Amino acid sequence: MKHKIRPSVVLLNNDSVLLMKYIYGGTEVYGLPGGNPEIGESLQEAVIRELKEELGLTIDIEELLFVAETHRTEIQEVVVHTIFSGKIIEGTPELNNDHTSALSVEWINVEDIDGKNLYPNIGAEIKLLFGIGSTDRTTYLGNINQQWF
Repeated sequence: MKHKIRPSVVLLNNDSVLLMKYIYGGTEVYGLPGGNPEIGESLQEAVIRELKEELGLTIDIEELLFVAETHRTEIQEVVVHTIFSGKIIEGTPELNNDHTSALSVEWINVEDIDGKNLYPNIGAEIKLLFGIGSTDRTTYLGNINQQWF
């Protein structure tokens, strides 16, 4: 069994969240910006580096919002997601194709998030950050029911 840890960040702008768009198996999938830590790198440092490399952004990491797991039994892989809040300090999101396989980076309105295939699948939790839905917010989300493409 393979285990990975994937730190990512929720960046908000007015009523939108920044997502990266991919095509997997002919299906659009949107992911939170982030990536894999290098040896000796903290989770926060990994997110800061990945957003600089992939999107040309300088960001600040604020707080840990969520921890979640995704389990892909067919390939024997568990990913632990650590999802931080953050803010853009400098730059406008622009893909660097040398560092990402994403097709685009988009500000998606929180009202439209339900219609998107998210990885990790935390649309309802992101909506809570905008005051939409339950007022109860938990940090540990456990195993995310995730559709794979």
